[in-house]
Amino acid sequence: MKVVVSGASKGIGKATALLFLKHGHEVFGIDVLPSDIQDSLYTHFIADITKPDTLPQIDGVGILINNAGVQDSVDDIAVNLKGNMNVTERYAFQSDIHSVLFIASASAHTGAEFPAYSASKGGILAYMKNTALRLVPYGATCNSLSPGGVTTELNKPVMEDPKLWKQIMDVTPLKKWASAQEIAQWCYFMTAVNTSCTGQDILIDNGEKDLNSSFVWV
Repeated sequence: MKVVVSGASKGIGKATALLFLKHGHEVFGIDVLPSDIQDSLYTHFIADITKPDTLPQIDGVGILINNAGVQDSVDDIAVNLKGNMNVTERYAFQSDIHSVLFIASASAHTGAEFPAYSASKGGILAYMKNTALRLVPYGATCNSLSPGGVTTELNKPVMEDPKLWKQIMDVTPLKKWASAQEIAQWCYFMTAVNTSCTGQDILIDNGEKDLNSSFVWV
């Protein structure tokens, strides 16, 4: 199956692309950065998802994973919400589509993060449901994942500060963050395995929101 992953150069996007390749899918990565993935089934496109005209022509997409995102920048809403809307409108609504997935955030539920970032991810939840409704005629599913903390480069400012990390673990019931590879497993299940769950957001935060919600940053 043809799989498109936005934000595929690192973090969750790269881990997800690698997992789909491991399972024999043809993967197309889209990112503003180059990729070091070397696989005969992988094609990488450098494109800015905030500029629809730069998105490549990819026909027959079966699975679309909207992962591209920024944090605490001047472009949070432009990239995280509008950009992923651009990608979805480009590739999702056609006869080969099987599943669409968005990477949202626990902050979409709590608001306990940077204002524009939280707003952009909250918008993703609403747009995901809109997309799910519009994909019903195609028999395709559409859902989102809302990770809490994930051990990616983006989060190094707090991961590498012992004091801040302790504050985070003090309010995280399972005393850990998810890895990019774990979130990739969720991406695979929700798109390649799941056929009955649609219009839903899955919170993956090690119990922080419902059991002890807080936000710690530099």
